[in-house]
Amino acid sequence: MSKTNRSRNALRIQDRLIDELIGICRGVIADSVIDEREAIFIGQWIENHREVADKWPVNVVYARVTEMLRDGILTSEEKAELLSTLRDLTGEGSPLQEPNQSTTLPLTRPEPEVDFTDKVFSLTGKFVFGSTLDCEETIVEMGGIIVPAPTQKTDYLVIGEFCSPDWVHTTFGRSIERAIELQEQGQDLKIISERHWVDSLAAR
Repeated sequence: MSKTNRSRNALRIQDRLIDELIGICRGVIADSVIDEREAIFIGQWIENHREVADKWPVNVVYARVTEMLRDGILTSEEKAELLSTLRDLTGEGSPLQEPNQSTTLPLTRPEPEVDFTDKVFSLTGKFVFGSTLDCEETIVEMGGIIVPAPTQKTDYLVIGEFCSPDWVHTTFGRSIERAIELQEQGQDLKIISERHWVDSLAAR
């Protein structure tokens, strides 16, 4: 097998494992409660799949579970925080939200000020505001620049309210993965929600 084929196979395996973890997290939060047994199970699952333990978003979940279980006790505050993290990952921020909502886990916190003039934007997901083309035209009208995927020159990645059927994972796709990589490399790239982007438009 060639090196390229091995790399593709490894990526497919990683993608499948990440989707498996998202599914596990959905099951854990289905009753809106998380306990120590469930937290331990998630931590052990990640330890048993070390090939994705350092990949976003698995690394975020693993770091939080490990830190919370360090003293062997999951406090009520830690349970609430972990439940919030898993909801952010799965796009299920509350039991009342509509299905197929995008992950909110990678959003820049606190929400940054959004400048438009000469700033570079990339968009991903499905938008309530309109089609992707509508959103891109609005950004250009505000003085911004559009690129199809995040690069080292990208200032903002805007995540649509809803998941895209084109995404490689159920709640996020390659553009979000790439934006996270660029942030880890020191790039000042801000990841914002559609809602924050629309609020910023209205403030202009």
